[in-house]
Amino acid sequence: MHANPGDLDLLISLWTGARASVRWKVVSERRLYSDEWLDIRMADVELPGGRHLAHRWIRTPPGAGVVAIDGADRVLLIWRHRFITDSWGWEIPIGKIEEGEAPIQAAAREFEEETGWQAGQLRHLIDVQPTPGLTNSEHHIYSTHEATHVGRPVDGFESERVEWVPLSGVCSLIEKRDIVSGTTLVALLYILSKAPPR
Repeated sequence: MHANPGDLDLLISLWTGARASVRWKVVSERRLYSDEWLDIRMADVELPGGRHLAHRWIRTPPGAGVVAIDGADRVLLIWRHRFITDSWGWEIPIGKIEEGEAPIQAAAREFEEETGWQAGQLRHLIDVQPTPGLTNSEHHIYSTHEATHVGRPVDGFESERVEWVPLSGVCSLIEKRDIVSGTTLVALLYILSKAPPR
């Protein structure tokens, strides 16, 4: 069965109308707290139907990270403790984009600082908004198949160890809750969906 152009126009019109009917509108907002890492706001949000909601949300600087894969289908990960959740897990190297810094520059810098490896040519992989119901945080993730060891991590306090982990074992690590970071999950599963390990 093939749809004719008129049917397609109708579907697009219905879909666009549905999107508009559930769009939340920010009427106003005020700052509750701010520092160099976060900016907590209270927003007056108008919901579909006219009802208003007071919604707290957080502005944060964007981040950038790297998924590095070597010739043996291993990915470079850091094993670190997150005190907020009091949990350990494998993560891709990722960090804050400094003011005036391009995302790709921040990705390369953070990768080297956190791992002691220098990334080769970087290619944009995916953008992730890990918690869009609470924060405007966005992570720009790049990939590389080249990395050169240049020394110990500058930010040695960030992780307990840095290791090349087989991509073929990523799903097992997820099942064991050894990978729980949202951005790491998205990036690695996306990589696996595009090119499953040999």
